[in-house]
Amino acid sequence: MMTSRFLLTALFASSLLTTNPTLAMQDASDILSQAKNEIKNISTKDLQKWIVDHPEGILVDVRTPAEVTMLGGNIGSYQNRIIPRGWLEFQIQDHAPDPKTPIVVYCGKNERSPLAAKMLQDMGYQNVQNYAEGVFAWRDAGLTIKSPDQARDSFLYRKPQQVVDGVWSAIGQTAPPLYENSGHNNNLTFIETSEGAVVVNASANYLLARAFHEEMKKLSSQPVKYVIFENGQTHAAMGAQYWKEQGATLIAHVDAAHEIEENRERMMAQTLKRYRDKAMGSKVLLPDETFEDEMVLELGGERIELRNFGPAHSPGDISVWLPKKSLVIAGDMAFHQRLLAVFEETDTAAWIESWQEFAALKAKHVIPGHGDPTTMAEITKYTHDYLVYLRAEVRKLLDNDGGLADSYNIDQSAYRHLDTFRELARKNAGRVFVQMEFE
Repeated sequence: MMTSRFLLTALFASSLLTTNPTLAMQDASDILSQAKNEIKNISTKDLQKWIVDHPEGILVDVRTPAEVTMLGGNIGSYQNRIIPRGWLEFQIQDHAPDPKTPIVVYCGKNERSPLAAKMLQDMGYQNVQNYAEGVFAWRDAGLTIKSPDQARDSFLYRKPQQVVDGVWSAIGQTAPPLYENSGHNNNLTFIETSEGAVVVNASANYLLARAFHEEMKKLSSQPVKYVIFENGQTHAAMGAQYWKEQGATLIAHVDAAHEIEENRERMMAQTLKRYRDKAMGSKVLLPDETFEDEMVLELGGERIELRNFGPAHSPGDISVWLPKKSLVIAGDMAFHQRLLAVFEETDTAAWIESWQEFAALKAKHVIPGHGDPTTMAEITKYTHDYLVYLRAEVRKLLDNDGGLADSYNIDQSAYRHLDTFRELARKNAGRVFVQMEFE
């Protein structure tokens, strides 16, 4: 969509900067002033209304990720995207392939965003506006700001918060695992008893596990006796070496142990590639103990039940049930605030069946695998009900001789507000279609 005229303009401006800096600076000021006059600007009040009226729209912060982190975050809406001004023309089509997509751009001081809005208009986007007051005005008005890192002095995305008496959880970012979040995109939880602590999830790497333990020690003096893998994925297991050094016993479901053994080279390579220097010390370790359906730990008067309810998100998924507290640490059995992922190995029909036994716990408190602690009703809506809906829509396609390409267009807009929707919705539909085609 980027035109030759746009490229020539950029090259001409660059040549002016090289040959006559004074002239180039003046021209830059003039260009900014002209851009402000040729675009539509909206106020804070207008933007609040736009967010409600345009759920399909995208809100583009044209600052760099480093700026967003250092300066406190960006506008707290699921529509938000961080696309730096220097990359906007190259990346915008990944986020808005339709030129009619409603777009609002913003920055901090209304200097880059007018130029970005003008450039998008020149590329052919038909519904572009500039939030002229900027993110700091939004913040100063007391409106929601979302920080990409809520614990800047730690590898953790967020530090542990108390959920109920004796249970703390460090809530991960509801985003893909990234170098920037150090792999803390799932929840790391610990249970304190008078005879020791139990950790749920070894974490994605050695340094992240150590950071979690450092925060634990500020809250509890109890040594870690057991570390439980919620499944065999990297974010549950790759910090195991750290916990082994602390003398903890590693526990997982037999299927998770099999997954780790079968995929150890891939898991190590993935960890090194994703976290680079942050992967230091990480190793693939098999659990010390495994179980099939259920394992019970009696520790300091607390009954801690490790339960496998059947196939779910990935092989060996388990939940940790604390009957005295009516609290379940669900693991990847349940998702909240982000769209769940359907993998090639995910059996969605079996997951729905397994849910019945999980729901029968009637837990008062739920710590999901991803997202803030919540209620059973809330995670049912975004896990069980989503799976039921998606399978029903795929069944309609199959009954009407629809194809794989049609599945990518299934209407999942009811879940658009969830984090990772853009990354996962179409993939989920395609994978469910392929699975159901042969059921």
